[in-house]
Amino acid sequence: MNRRTFLETAGLLALARTGAAAASPKLTLACADYLRFTPLATGDFRPKDLDLTWLRGDRNEMLRRAATDPEISGGEASMLQHLLRVDQGDGSLVAVPVFPLRNFTARDIYIRRGDSVTPAALNGRRAGIYSWAASGAVWYRHFLRHLGQDPAKMTWFVGGADRPGKVDQRAPFPPHVKDAPLDRSLTDLLLAGEIDAVFAPIPPKKYHPVEGPIARLVPDFRPVEKRYFEETRCYPPQHAIVLRKEVWERDPSVGGRLVAALNECEARFQESQHLFPYASPWLMAEVEETDLVMGRDHFVHGLEKNRAQVDVFCQSAFEDGLTKRRVTVDEYFAEFLRA
Repeated sequence: MNRRTFLETAGLLALARTGAAAASPKLTLACADYLRFTPLATGDFRPKDLDLTWLRGDRNEMLRRAATDPEISGGEASMLQHLLRVDQGDGSLVAVPVFPLRNFTARDIYIRRGDSVTPAALNGRRAGIYSWAASGAVWYRHFLRHLGQDPAKMTWFVGGADRPGKVDQRAPFPPHVKDAPLDRSLTDLLLAGEIDAVFAPIPPKKYHPVEGPIARLVPDFRPVEKRYFEETRCYPPQHAIVLRKEVWERDPSVGGRLVAALNECEARFQESQHLFPYASPWLMAEVEETDLVMGRDHFVHGLEKNRAQVDVFCQSAFEDGLTKRRVTVDEYFAEFLRA
């Protein structure tokens, strides 16, 4: 190889290396320690065109850091809190259609064991809820409407399921919603017969599937949730990834790269579930049944495959009076769509 050819080749390689570096923006994201992201957390999977540091920890702490810690790029965030930001014209964070947390809701309604409360007769009842302005609470109320019930015809008390105390709210209560007594938990009120049900994402400590004073309103919740999915096509997304605006503006391509990376991580985890489903003795049956009902891509990230579900969420939040106007999906992910 003559000198000119060598220099030209070396120059092209240097340019390629520079281009590769430029094509691999750095992100540091905070997220709860979800099992589905194990390949990413362990380093078994590394995105090809994204220099990604994945911080894991307590969910509440990660949510706080994602929204407020200037030392990181962003991370997991409540979908409702971002919807409120969009409604208020706050553009400090940019939403990316990656959904770390999804959950059905029929399983999260608790009653006193032996009570005659039914899912189709909740109008006029008194209910406790862990928060009024939370993503999960929006999906609870959507589920009630799906059952033919009207959340506005119920009286709601907001407080801790097991621990008394005022819950911080980022939206005013409507007239049929009030704080629970500061010295009593929702469990206390339920067992005293002062409310009829408790809506909570984590089972109350006095719940037990067979014994104990608290039971689920829908003990066999899987058929109910499957029917809800078949009729609504919603596997309720509750959290999304947000990035700080200044991080986004440096390279808007990070949104698409992040969606692609997390979808590949999900695919690897899903494959491992089919190959080695040993977390519980009957997990294989559960994995196969879920695939039959919901498809293998039920955790897929990206906007178009999740557009209808996000639209339902925005509509439900508006019906709850949490937003002043009906925010659209295109507004929610405006920066992502522009990129």
